[in-house]
Amino acid sequence: MSSCVGVKPRCGGNPYKAMRVDPGSDYITPGTLDLEQMFWAGAGAQYTHVNEVWPGIYIGDEKTALERAALKSMGITHILNAAEGKWNNVSTGADYYRDDMDIQYYGVDADDKPTFNIAQFFCPASHFIHGAVQDPQSKVLVHCVMGRSRSASLVLAYLMMEQGLSVVGAIEHVRQRRCILPNHGFLRQLRALDIALQLERLREKKTPDR
Repeated sequence: MSSCVGVKPRCGGNPYKAMRVDPGSDYITPGTLDLEQMFWAGAGAQYTHVNEVWPGIYIGDEKTALERAALKSMGITHILNAAEGKWNNVSTGADYYRDDMDIQYYGVDADDKPTFNIAQFFCPASHFIHGAVQDPQSKVLVHCVMGRSRSASLVLAYLMMEQGLSVVGAIEHVRQRRCILPNHGFLRQLRALDIALQLERLREKKTPDR
């Protein structure tokens, strides 16, 4: 499990080339184009409004986020809106859920464009999600407009940072449970995160216990 300390996703070399970080491991981080191909290879989940992709963690769309009665019946206790603010957004906010719901809300002002730096939200979003699921009775909805790119990228980053999955493992796990397709730039940033996490683990492995 990562605390985000020292984990700073960078370009990771040529983003289009596969990269082996740990010489003692068989795992190779794919290039960005190879990661894109994963979403088109084989059968994945069909698109629906909301899906549970990890115990207590749901990815959904705007329709899901706006239907308060349905959220209440689902038992949602935490909401991460990855489409808050001036970009192509879902206008909810903490006040939207305040009247008759006990919801903990966190908003991310992200734009679904390949040039947008979504990596700046990997750590705070992962902390929010991880804090939510510490209580087995809690359920967190991570959403954007379609629930395919921004919200999916934040959940993939969470699975990598807090659950120890590789970018390949995280993508394969989620795509079997929800139809997702992060944009090219987000995949490049997730690839860089994969490399940064491996480097962090490699440093820890080489550093003797004190």
